[in-house]
Amino acid sequence: MEMKGALAVALLSVISLISQVNCQEAILHISNGSLVREYCIVHNHSWTPLPETLDTATAFPLANWTSTVLCNASGVLPDVVKGKAMAVMRGDCDFSQKALVAQSLGATALLIVSNTTLITPSANESEYAKVHIPLALMRYRDFLTAKQVFGEGMQAKLFAPPYSKIDPNIAVMLLISIVTVALGGYWSGACERERLNSYSAGGGGGGGGEDSKADSNRVFLYSPLNVVIFVILMCGMLVLMYFFYNVVVYIMIAIFCLASASALFSCLDAVLDKIGCGTLSFSVQNKSFSVRSILLAALCISVAVVWGVYRNEDRWIWILQNLLGFAFCLNFMKTITLSNFKICVILLSLLLLYDVFFVFITPFFTKNGVSIMVQVALGPDATGEKTQGNMVEIPAEPQAPSEKIPVVMRLPRFSAWAQNLCGMQFSILGYGDIIVPGLLVAYCSRFDVWINSRRKVYFISCCFAYLLGMVLTFAVMLLSGMGQPALLYLVPFTLITSAVVAGCRGEMRQFWTGTTYEVRRAGSAASSSGLLAVRVVCGVSSQQFNVLSVKKNPL
Repeated sequence: MEMKGALAVALLSVISLISQVNCQEAILHISNGSLVREYCIVHNHSWTPLPETLDTATAFPLANWTSTVLCNASGVLPDVVKGKAMAVMRGDCDFSQKALVAQSLGATALLIVSNTTLITPSANESEYAKVHIPLALMRYRDFLTAKQVFGEGMQAKLFAPPYSKIDPNIAVMLLISIVTVALGGYWSGACERERLNSYSAGGGGGGGGEDSKADSNRVFLYSPLNVVIFVILMCGMLVLMYFFYNVVVYIMIAIFCLASASALFSCLDAVLDKIGCGTLSFSVQNKSFSVRSILLAALCISVAVVWGVYRNEDRWIWILQNLLGFAFCLNFMKTITLSNFKICVILLSLLLLYDVFFVFITPFFTKNGVSIMVQVALGPDATGEKTQGNMVEIPAEPQAPSEKIPVVMRLPRFSAWAQNLCGMQFSILGYGDIIVPGLLVAYCSRFDVWINSRRKVYFISCCFAYLLGMVLTFAVMLLSGMGQPALLYLVPFTLITSAVVAGCRGEMRQFWTGTTYEVRRAGSAASSSGLLAVRVVCGVSSQQFNVLSVKKNPL
């Protein structure tokens, strides 16, 4: 046991060391004995590496020489700057020339203050070996702020903590996705059980009231043609967002606010029903209103409005976006109903091809070599995510926030301490990577209800397959260093697992056929509302459900 424990610790240590990355963003730690401030700086780790921790970094007095660009030593006395870190202005000559001059004067570090974009400092290869002092760029506005706070008595430390590719936010993202899929599937199965119980109690015929309303709010995908049209529309929408992003993004924001507020209302209303929270009603002009529904609607609309107003406030708005996205995905999985496994296979397979094409193939056709999917997900101005190699670019001044399509879960990188000083970095997971496999999980949950499976074998196995698919997705992403089309891994895992379970249980025919919904309008001239006859046929264990007639609410 001790040997196994030692091997496990050693393995974790190796993984941790392999995953450590020396980034180009670093930290300038300024203090005067009582006050402490930290600012973003950019350096070149391959040229002038910095200590990795604050404790190992050396403190230097910071000399303000921003009145010069230090392309030569004229006007600077060596005795004044010897043993100090110099702050000089950017411009007129190369970084290496400034560094060599500062080095010849006896300076121990060089801070180049820039009022333009901060870039990773570089030089000719022949100059690299000549520079032996730390060199970094910092924002001009940050230097002015530090000078105002500390005056001339500044002590500076420069250090660059490495960050891990395996950020803790991956575990949180994994938890969010699996919880959303599992709850959405469970909710869909619970609704199906309540519906069947209600039909049985009503003698299999007269559905009405809440059940009729629930049925009218569901969207049934039972035709392969409908699935193909649905996927084509998705492709068209993505291309439209790519070419007309600046217009379509605001339409998507408005739709998201409305849809997420409605979804949040649906989720919270179901929770209140589950815990037995009563409702108080009142009438106005013979119309009944629920106090609980009014208060709940006001709350949900307020949350959506707050998100809409502060949607570009990166520091905290991601919490609200994830809350609304969580509700949106749950409600979508409950509302969209796949009638059989055949439809699941067609839909998920087409969306797998859609995901792979727009991530891996479209870079060969775009001007900047970035996939359409990534461009739309991150926005056209999100250059930081698309920077190649180890070069970084950081704006010297605050930039106007760029609008982003709000159909992703966003989590900040918890370990990117230095990077967050320079600008918050996020990991994202598209709603489609939750919803698409979630529709199959929801079908499995409903199938468990139809066959009266107490162990919920289909639902649990499909959830477990989704978890394995997500783990593989993150593993490939970390190893390759680039974003992955998650459906490439999630779709095979969930489809194959579900098919294997059905085959092993000898229920493949029933699982494939599932439930077919044949909808026919049975209108009457004397009736103001049409009738929908919904025939539910589930060929499991020779059980046949009766024909169910459900009232449809008037349009």
